[in-house]
Amino acid sequence: MISEKEYRRRRDKLALVLPKQSVTVLFSGTHKTRSNDTDYPFRQDSNFYYMSGFKEDNAILVFIKQKKKYQAILFVNKKDKTAEMWNGKRLGVKKATKRFLVDHVYTKDEFEKRFKEYLVEKSILCFDFGLDYSKVKILKRYSKNIATHKDISPTIGTMRLIKSNAEIALIKKAITITKKAHHKVMKLNKVSKNEYQLLANLEYTFKSNGAYNDAYTSIVASGNNANTLHYIDNNKPLYKGDLILIDAGAEYEYYASDITRTIPVNGKFTVAQGELYELVLSVEKKIIKMIKPNILRSTLHKKSEELLVEGMIRLGILSGNVKNIIKKKKHKLYYPHGIGHWMGLDVHDTSPYKYAQGKEIPLQEGMVLTIEPAIYIDENDTSVPKKYRGLGIRIEDDILVTKDGYENMSKGIIKEIYDIENMHS
Repeated sequence: MISEKEYRRRRDKLALVLPKQSVTVLFSGTHKTRSNDTDYPFRQDSNFYYMSGFKEDNAILVFIKQKKKYQAILFVNKKDKTAEMWNGKRLGVKKATKRFLVDHVYTKDEFEKRFKEYLVEKSILCFDFGLDYSKVKILKRYSKNIATHKDISPTIGTMRLIKSNAEIALIKKAITITKKAHHKVMKLNKVSKNEYQLLANLEYTFKSNGAYNDAYTSIVASGNNANTLHYIDNNKPLYKGDLILIDAGAEYEYYASDITRTIPVNGKFTVAQGELYELVLSVEKKIIKMIKPNILRSTLHKKSEELLVEGMIRLGILSGNVKNIIKKKKHKLYYPHGIGHWMGLDVHDTSPYKYAQGKEIPLQEGMVLTIEPAIYIDENDTSVPKKYRGLGIRIEDDILVTKDGYENMSKGIIKEIYDIENMHS
């Protein structure tokens, strides 16, 4: 778990780079309507949670920065017996004051009055420019005399790039649970079943091991469905001889995992499936081995393109010169996405990939990213040998950048053909 002291250190670090004579406002998440009077499960806003550790809705965190000193003020829901009977207990001002290491805690209904006072003699207002308009409207109502507005999201996103030991431990816990889920599905007799039955086993394993939320909507894509990158219908029958691409990761205490494995329905790869699978797997292994501080993510991606194109030429999927194919982007039909992305509080962490000046941010110790090469061949692509048509293969792992290289945190989730086939038997 992450300590209150760590949250305070984060606030101290943010305060150091906040403009002088500024007010910064972070809003919590809000309940979102699913239909009529039912809501989606509540999930705290990631930036707000990163800075506070507070899990309730309808809260606000304010930073008041003078010349050097700052104050952190938390606004929370007031205690209300009727509301709590329907929607659960609230911490309230007294308990929040004892628990959170902030300067002041007030009830949410005091915010607008106090916010107006905070802005006196201030010149800059910082907030998330991606806020929903109703919240922006509140801020702008009282900040008409503030000449400068600054988007705080990139600043917090940059902080979130480097994970603490506590954050890494939570990610590893999420991966441990995800491992159990993927291995359970690998062991199942999948012939004559449906994609949603595998999905049910994944979600049961997540929740029964303490991961109450998925890190994202799981993908269970059999056959040609795997060639739809964001396939989430998960409701088609499984047929003997097909592959299943399973992209599923648990979230544990707000921290994500993101794992993809591609497995055969009947437990055995055909020769053609094995050829394409081994190509993707070999590329993934080579790219992971390249990871170390100061290497660029773009370098990893370019190398993955070269290796995949070389392999596809070898298998007769593409023809021509590697450089020309990449220059003309012919490979994009089969490998349309990047090699990976940042991961942490969000499965696609909102951290930047470039500095404000436009220069790419190199990998550094403590960063976490996914590596996920893939090949997607639609069943109707007659330019490709028939044996490969309809195959979609992606293999994805979660990698921690270390002082001297990397740690594949998900290496325990099997991916060798021999192991997958023996897991099923």
